[in-house]
Amino acid sequence: MRRRLFLGAAALSFAAGAAWWGRDWLPLRGLINPCLAPALPDRLAEHPVVRDVLAGLDPAKLWDCHVHLVGTGDSDPAKVWVNPALDSIWHPSQFLQKRLYTNAACVDDAGGGDASFLARLASLIDPHSGMRLMLLAFDYNHDVDGRRRPELSTFFVANEYAQSVAAARSNWEWICSVHPYREDALEALEWAAAHGARAVKWLPPAMGMDPASARCDRFYQTLQRLDLPLLTHGGHELAAEGGGHQDYGDPLRLRRPLEQGVRVIVAHCASLGETTKGGESGNPSRGLRNFQAFLGMMREPAHEKLLFGDLSAVTQINRAPEALQTLLLAEDLHHRLLNGSDYPLTGILPLFSLHQLERLGLLDAQTADVVAEIQKHNPLLFDLVLKRNLVWNGHRFPRQVFETADFFLPKAHHGQRHP
Repeated sequence: MRRRLFLGAAALSFAAGAAWWGRDWLPLRGLINPCLAPALPDRLAEHPVVRDVLAGLDPAKLWDCHVHLVGTGDSDPAKVWVNPALDSIWHPSQFLQKRLYTNAACVDDAGGGDASFLARLASLIDPHSGMRLMLLAFDYNHDVDGRRRPELSTFFVANEYAQSVAAARSNWEWICSVHPYREDALEALEWAAAHGARAVKWLPPAMGMDPASARCDRFYQTLQRLDLPLLTHGGHELAAEGGGHQDYGDPLRLRRPLEQGVRVIVAHCASLGETTKGGESGNPSRGLRNFQAFLGMMREPAHEKLLFGDLSAVTQINRAPEALQTLLLAEDLHHRLLNGSDYPLTGILPLFSLHQLERLGLLDAQTADVVAEIQKHNPLLFDLVLKRNLVWNGHRFPRQVFETADFFLPKAHHGQRHP
């Protein structure tokens, strides 16, 4: 019954999208991920589009900096927790979201959801290739007094869990998540740094932290001392609900950590929604697009060594036209872009319209057909092959966009990313 409800809701949702956006939104290549075996059939594995994807790249430097570590919370809710609303048909959007995410990650509830998520993820990357995945912990929403608010949280992934999962495999790294309003925030941050965390993950609209708040200053000072970058969501947030603070995704609010010397990575290059002009709380002036605000900040000389963008989600249908074309042309910024997949979202077939990319001239039809087949086998490889084959007016993403390892290594390696 749940599967029928899911399929019906999904069909209605994407039918409505198609009516609004036109043919780009039609799920021309499928609605549900069939979760085919990760090993590609010979005709795909030997195709030049796949065979040549690593040409000119150093696999040991290919660190995917945006891989969500999630599950169903069946193993231990202290480690992985999912809001019960996601299993309630009385919350249809959240109910649909969970089914899309678990399908994208090919989670088998019968075999243990959390274990199934890890097993599928492990199967998507060759442990001998040198490539690494950076797994994201995810903190609860907290209020201004630092109290945990589970009812406003979509899911939670403990730092201790992310650390232990990453420690079990040589090709997995981890990124901690610590809410700066927590009473134990600095202690938790120190623990994470001592246990190998490569960065800190925030999603301000969902978690409820204001990056421009003075409450974060001690946290920023500790980040700068520990040399941990802040990977923070930028722009409008659609995947995780929170306390109704879409303005916290305003990239202009990130001036505060930048002024304190923190290296900041803006997830998705802030490629959705509008922002509050100036990044100040309470300023009602609207209209400056988040993506344009991000680009303006990237081109400020003071931010040259501090502000970066990650490419996760920028190929999705609701972001692609402006973001992709602009970023491909922005050769002056390419050395400050870091590739991330946003897995498991890369396994949600209707989030990506290869027809749209063909129509815009970003991808040729033959390549699109190959990429579409890869997605049903391996969403991580799909992300890499797709982005390596994008072209706009003769411009492509260069290799340093994908070779992100040096950015996350200790200070001695900083500044060594070259075309």
